Amino acid sequence: MILLNVSRKRHRRAGVATVAAGLLAALLTAVPAAATPDPGDAPATGKEVSKSARAQAAEAIAGGEIPGQDEIVHSPNIKHLTNIPKDALAGTNSDLAFQGKYAFAGNYDGFRVFDISNPKAPKTVAQVLCPGSQNDISVSGDLLFLSTDSSRSDSSCNSTTQPATEKSSWEGMKVFDISDKRNPRYVAAVETACGSHTHSLVPKRKNVYLYVSSYSPSASYPDCQPPHDGISIVKVPRSHPEKAAVVGFPVLFPGEGPDGGGNPGAPTNPGVSKTTGCHDITVLPDEDLAAGACMGDGILMSIKDPEHPKVIDQVQDNVNFAFWHSATFNQKADKVVFTDELGGGGAATCNAAVGPNRGADGIYDIVGKGDKRKLVFRSYYKIPRHQADTENCVAHNGSLIPVKGKDLMVQAWYQGGVSVWDFTDSTKPKEIAYFERGPLSTQTLDVGGSWSAYYYNGYIYSNDIAKGFDVLKLSDRRTDPAARVRLGELNVQTQPDYFD
Repeated sequence: MILLNVSRKRHRRAGVATVAAGLLAALLTAVPAAATPDPGDAPATGKEVSKSARAQAAEAIAGGEIPGQDEIVHSPNIKHLTNIPKDALAGTNSDLAFQGKYAFAGNYDGFRVFDISNPKAPKTVAQVLCPGSQNDISVSGDLLFLSTDSSRSDSSCNSTTQPATEKSSWEGMKVFDISDKRNPRYVAAVETACGSHTHSLVPKRKNVYLYVSSYSPSASYPDCQPPHDGISIVKVPRSHPEKAAVVGFPVLFPGEGPDGGGNPGAPTNPGVSKTTGCHDITVLPDEDLAAGACMGDGILMSIKDPEHPKVIDQVQDNVNFAFWHSATFNQKADKVVFTDELGGGGAATCNAAVGPNRGADGIYDIVGKGDKRKLVFRSYYKIPRHQADTENCVAHNGSLIPVKGKDLMVQAWYQGGVSVWDFTDSTKPKEIAYFERGPLSTQTLDVGGSWSAYYYNGYIYSNDIAKGFDVLKLSDRRTDPAARVRLGELNVQTQPDYFD
């Protein structure tokens, strides 16, 4: 999601000793929070919609065109097993990561650990209060990583919001030791330029590299200066995570002048985001390949040298894409699905007025070999069900469903719910299953719905912004073989070779 109406703030790195002070007090175990989440990270309040939009929503519900308020509907091949509401962490739910029998759920107020050994009845193992949106989350071995992209007074979990114009402000990466899942321990913090909206893991034996995506620089931000046309790379030694540090800032969009070489946005390309960094990067370690969704551009990169990624192709869509948000490879690494987060995740774009090609997925084939590979557009995919104008809905985070010979994906669409779709034929994608709730409100546009929907070891897990943690069971002959694929760990932006 694009951060909306949240003041951005930048910072000076705090020493590890300072970081550790007072942080263990932030650990919760399903009891009331000892500290109060900062209002700077609170979800946006509902937006007023027109009288006609309210009337249309009510009419659509009455006519059975959309579910009723909070009503759950789904295709026959999906079963809703359970929902675990929010508890101590009341903020916006965000991304998910998995390890063994555990799911790790990000939240703007921190993160929550679930025991999912029984997917029908997940149990809360720990809740950690550590405000700092988005708290994009991933895990590797005994380490957990959190992205902070709202400027803070310091790097501690007791920090408050602070203006980006103040040099002392902080945002970047936080590292926790999760060797004891019930007692995560905060061990390191690394400040990165323009913070960390998202991050992607590149595991390399004794080290973990983090590709840190961030954007929206300003001449008034001391630690986030334009053009900011690259990514920060953080190296984390597994045995000494306290030594984590930035080891590079590769420029992905070289160009003359203050704006770099990415998409210039408006007025050259009206309605398209200017490229001032990346929003998200997905890596395919077994193929030494990465795909970047970078605001106004989509890129393909070689990551043979993880500290020096190399862009091998760059594409734009100045007709239907407003904001390149995320990327997903297929298993054979000959396709990439890019998402367009039209409206920043806070707008109603799944309607007839917007149409089927905007706020959608773009499917690209990868043609050629080696560093001469190119991204070639084939088609768009968007959920076929219109949503009310009081529902934020647009393409968002999803993952592959591992079935040999097929390209299948499950994906979150905010209040559009969860969609399972087939893009084996790049030119003719089609939905094969869905799950959704009716609008949070028929009077205002309230931000909610599924932020991330991922397939892991036979089940679909969804982190709903407002409603909590959902578990779905998909039963379909086209997807059932995926249940035989078992993973020990899954960070969706670090795609595994499912069949290795």
